[in-house]
Amino acid sequence: MAYWLVKSEPSVWSWEQQVAAGPKGTHWNGVRNHLAKKHLMSMQLGEQAFFYHSNEGKEIVGVVEVIRLFYPDPSDESGKFGMVDFRALKPLKKPVTLAQVKAAPELEKMSLVTSMRLSVQPVTDEEWRVVCRMGGL
Repeated sequence: MAYWLVKSEPSVWSWEQQVAAGPKGTHWNGVRNHLAKKHLMSMQLGEQAFFYHSNEGKEIVGVVEVIRLFYPDPSDESGKFGMVDFRALKPLKKPVTLAQVKAAPELEKMSLVTSMRLSVQPVTDEEWRVVCRMGGL
């Protein structure tokens, strides 16, 4: 199983809104970067991702699960990009801030540190374990 991190500005789509979507979940649209698209296309049902509040808050706040595989994003007029659906699984007991991630030596190669602008990122098994521990899971 692969792990991921997806970013959203809370004023656009927040963890609270993701939770409110309930078990039916919601689509993750608006990705317009080809590497992020590749990551979305690689996701498998049941894989999990950290939900990261970008720009406002700058912290990992929860875990979501892939419930629908990559399909066309109707908001993309070019027809090149797609989306997946996620449902909220659980909040972190303690949000993990970007500053905490950057301060952890075992996370120095995490995409959140090295490719900060990428909206959909892979997370290694070890990074997943470390962030879960930091977040109280």
